[in-house]
Amino acid sequence: MSNSQYETYGPYGDDSSVHTAETLPYGMYEDTYRPAYEAEAYFVTEPALPRPRPVASAPEAVIPDPEPAGAGETDVRTVPNGRAVRRRRRRNVERPESAVRRLLPQALVVAFLAGGTTAFVAKDKAIELTVDGRPRTLHTFADDVSGLLAEEGVRVGAHDMVAPARGTPLASGDEVAVRYGRPVRLTLDGQRREVWTTASTVDGALRELGVRPEGAYLSASRSQSIGRTGLAIDVRTERAVTIMADGRTRTIRTNAATVGEAVEEAGITLHGQDTVSVPPASFPRDGQTVTVLRVTGMREVREEQIPFQEERTEDPSLFTGTEVVEQSGQPGLRQVTYFLRTVNGVREKPRREKSEVVRGPRKQLVKVGTKPKPPSVHGADHLNWRGLAACESGGRTHVVDPTGTFGGLYQFDTRTWHSLGGSGRPQDASAEEQTFRAKKLYVRRGASPWPHCGPRLHG
Repeated sequence: MSNSQYETYGPYGDDSSVHTAETLPYGMYEDTYRPAYEAEAYFVTEPALPRPRPVASAPEAVIPDPEPAGAGETDVRTVPNGRAVRRRRRRNVERPESAVRRLLPQALVVAFLAGGTTAFVAKDKAIELTVDGRPRTLHTFADDVSGLLAEEGVRVGAHDMVAPARGTPLASGDEVAVRYGRPVRLTLDGQRREVWTTASTVDGALRELGVRPEGAYLSASRSQSIGRTGLAIDVRTERAVTIMADGRTRTIRTNAATVGEAVEEAGITLHGQDTVSVPPASFPRDGQTVTVLRVTGMREVREEQIPFQEERTEDPSLFTGTEVVEQSGQPGLRQVTYFLRTVNGVREKPRREKSEVVRGPRKQLVKVGTKPKPPSVHGADHLNWRGLAACESGGRTHVVDPTGTFGGLYQFDTRTWHSLGGSGRPQDASAEEQTFRAKKLYVRRGASPWPHCGPRLHG
């Protein structure tokens, strides 16, 4: 065989036959990968090609292939001397180790892509988002509620409600609800305040605020919606009020705005000056007792005196202790109107309503002596002047007889009094001055000015 001009290619010969062999189109090769338990069937023996008919000019020469029979294909070539040379060609197959090395990068790429797809699918979540009662289902990659709201452009404030709370992790299938806060200017039983609610109707807001609407007066319908700008609501809840009138007691349930309205609802009528024990315009409280007062009354005008004032001035011409009334005082007069009221049959203390001055008072002017007292009167000091005064006037300094002519302790007439140096009226002078003037009169005329009581001077 060494003299032949053609080489026979064995399974372990020159590798140039592998690289110069014709490449078949993709798909014409069989899958050469076999698991370990099929290793013994790795090499497939194909049936030998039918032998061509021999050429007449030259006998066929067969070049034996060192590869065992059935290990490859049969290749027939014609050599220049006209002989047909047949040899077996090794199939283009790989060992199992080479196939694994070739498929491993592809498997890694496929695994990477499969893992990325799984992560991508795991990040995507189906969430039901309800904003102010309007639900919608969406897909999101947000990790928590805050991210979802930011992703959807839903802005929430301090008075808005988010459930579950912001920052709560999300999972596919979760439900997130957002309810916006609404300001409510609530006047509840007369007390006004501003509150916030996430309810969208009046009924929902009242229940959220803990107000029972049953039996209450509402300024708006319970089904009325509340916009984002809010609403003003006046609520008067039902209360129990007890009313006492005409000896009877009535307890009613009412949502009246005033005590007067509650009394009317009880079927009680007020007449004339009738009133109630609390202001009729006040708000009736739960459990309150109101008494109806049946009132009758009249007005009475009375005249009352206005006391006069006294003005005192010093007079050096009068002895000390002597006072002379220069102008007598006169009281004034006023008219006072009183309201006399009887409540439930009981007369009350008159109430003064108005006063009108009819005549003003006149001052009383009094002169007060500052002159030192005179010395004793010689010849008269030893007499019983106390006994004479007791007989003439009963010892009263300012007494006047029924005729108005005589006055004082010793019953002087005005002319005699002035003749003795006195001023004014004797009854207005002090007891000391009257006694001094009486002593002077005695020196002049003896006991004759007192014909009935004069003997007392010596008694």
